[in-house]
Amino acid sequence: MADERKQRILELLKLQGRLTVEELVKNLRVTAVTVRADLDGLADSGLLTRSRGGALKQVDPAPEYPLSVREHLHQPEKQRIAKAAVELMQPTQTILLDSGTTTLEIARRIRALKLHPLTVITNSLQIATELAGLTQVTIVLPGGILRPNSYSMIGPYAERTLREMSADQAFLGVDGLDPSYGLCTTDMLGSQVDALMIQIAREVTIVADSSKIGRRGLSVIAKTNAIHRLITDRGVDPRLIDEIEAQGITVQLV
Repeated sequence: MADERKQRILELLKLQGRLTVEELVKNLRVTAVTVRADLDGLADSGLLTRSRGGALKQVDPAPEYPLSVREHLHQPEKQRIAKAAVELMQPTQTILLDSGTTTLEIARRIRALKLHPLTVITNSLQIATELAGLTQVTIVLPGGILRPNSYSMIGPYAERTLREMSADQAFLGVDGLDPSYGLCTTDMLGSQVDALMIQIAREVTIVADSSKIGRRGLSVIAKTNAIHRLITDRGVDPRLIDEIEAQGITVQLV
């Protein structure tokens, strides 16, 4: 019976993508204790992902595409997210932008709106290049080792430099955001830089399109409750939004 229950759970997850303990109690006609034990066993076997109050279908880790490819994925959503992010900025603030295609859209929006004066700390060569020449924007690069796939600066020197800085707001992209697992990236060295950016910023906003929400990546940057806000598009599963908001995080849909 236990094997049959677990198989049924996996079949339902394949169809629905997400299940609660209460739904499974009604469907399987067993106690909540039994359901939780089945979910824990399946999670230990890597067949599903446990979430608060239920389970998620196991998803493949977020793939890492070259920057030239990623830049064209979900572009309309990234542009709307960038517009909402820039509206949160105030003149004279110090802003942190990590490397990524959504944060690159934010840089383009800063250039178009001509916010001034503004200080931008970034480990992205592309973002620095995008903002170069704007007299109203001061650009700070932390240095470090150049990561060719993302044109970003990582490594011990970048981390040491960032520890000596502080910022009013950080806008960070992620490869995955799982409410119970955390903020994820495919790059372990890059995750350490992002973790430091979270530590030195007074307010942290994750900018990520809906394809990233519910996903996991190779390396965890921080727990989800380390951030203040998520800006994403309306393609996110509403139940994921509920889980994120339950951790005290503001979710802005665009």
